[in-house]
Amino acid sequence: MTVASRRRPNPSFDNSFISRLQKQFPDLFPPVIAIIIFLAVWQLFSWLPGATLPGPIQVVQDTWILILYPFYDRGGIDKGLFWQILASLKRVAISYTLAAIFGIALGILIGTNKTMSKALDPLFQLLRTVPPLAWVPISLAALRQNEPAALFVIFITAIWPILINTAVGVKEIPQDYNNVAKVLQLSKKEYFFNILIPAALPYIFTGLRIAIGLAWLAIIAAEIVMSGIVGIGFFIWDAYQNNNVSEIILALIYIGAVGLLLDKLMAWIQTLILPPADQK
Repeated sequence: MTVASRRRPNPSFDNSFISRLQKQFPDLFPPVIAIIIFLAVWQLFSWLPGATLPGPIQVVQDTWILILYPFYDRGGIDKGLFWQILASLKRVAISYTLAAIFGIALGILIGTNKTMSKALDPLFQLLRTVPPLAWVPISLAALRQNEPAALFVIFITAIWPILINTAVGVKEIPQDYNNVAKVLQLSKKEYFFNILIPAALPYIFTGLRIAIGLAWLAIIAAEIVMSGIVGIGFFIWDAYQNNNVSEIILALIYIGAVGLLLDKLMAWIQTLILPPADQK
C-alpha cells in the first residue's frame, strides 16, 4: 500500500458518520443548514456596494470583546450582556408572575360568572389591543419612576392571553363534568380543585406560553424608551445612539435566544404537569 493510498479519505466512513449523526439527531441538520444558508446570504448582501448593514463576520469582529467577556461590570449601566439580560429577566419574572396570578384569577371569575363576563369582556377586549409602547407614557405619568413603569408595561402586556385563555378553558368545561359534580354534591372547593382546574389547565398553559413571549417583547420595548436602567433594551438604545450597529445585532441574537429558551422552559413545565393527551 502506497503512502498516497493510506492518506486518501474514506468516503464510506464519512457517509456512515453523517448517517449516524442524522439518526441520533434527526432534528438537528435542517435548522443548522438553514442557519448556514441565512448567514451566507446575509454575508453576501453585506458585500454589495452601498450596503450599510455589517455582515456576520464584521459583527463578530466588532463585538468580540462583548462575546468573550459578558460578565464584566464597571458600575452604573456599563455592564456586560449577561448582566443586561439578567436585569431584564428579573423584571420579566416579577411582572409575569403577577400577570399569571391576576390573569388566572380573573379568568376563572369571568368563566364562572356570566354577569361579570358580560360586564368586563368589552373592557378587556379594548385594553388587550393596546401595544406595549403605548402603555409606556401612561405608566411613566402615573408611576413617575422608570423601574415600576417598566414592570407595569410587562404586566399589562402579559396578562391578557392568560386571562382570556383561562376564561375560555373554564367555559369549555364539559357539561358532563358539571352534572357529575352536582350528582356527587361536591363542595365549591372540591369542584374547584378536582374539576375546574384540571379541565382548564391546558388552556391556562396555552395562555402562559403566549404571555411569556409577550412579556419578553414588552420589556425590550419598555427599556428602549426608559433611560438610565440596566437591561438589554436600554443596551440596544444606547448602542443605536452611539451608532454601534454590530452591538445591536448581537443583542438581537441574544434576545431571540433567550425568548426561545423561555418558550421551551414553559413547554417543559407543561409536560411535567399535563399528560401529552391533554396538551393543546
